[in-house]
Amino acid sequence: MAGRICQWTDKAPRRRPRRRPAAGLAGAVAAGAVLDAMWLLGIGVWGVIAALGIEFVYRP
Repeated sequence: MAGRICQWTDKAPRRRPRRRPAAGLAGAVAAGAVLDAMWLLGIGVWGVIAALGIEFVYRP
């Protein structure tokens, strides 16, 4: 046991981190929700642009 720092380090089971796949899945779900709602945002922006155009044209 001359070269070891701790006596049970070699016998301990190696655990794989489980947080990364869950974080990746959460990020994918969030990105999908944002991209799914992007067309609504686009319609809203074009609506505002059209309203401003109408306001400038028909200003008394």
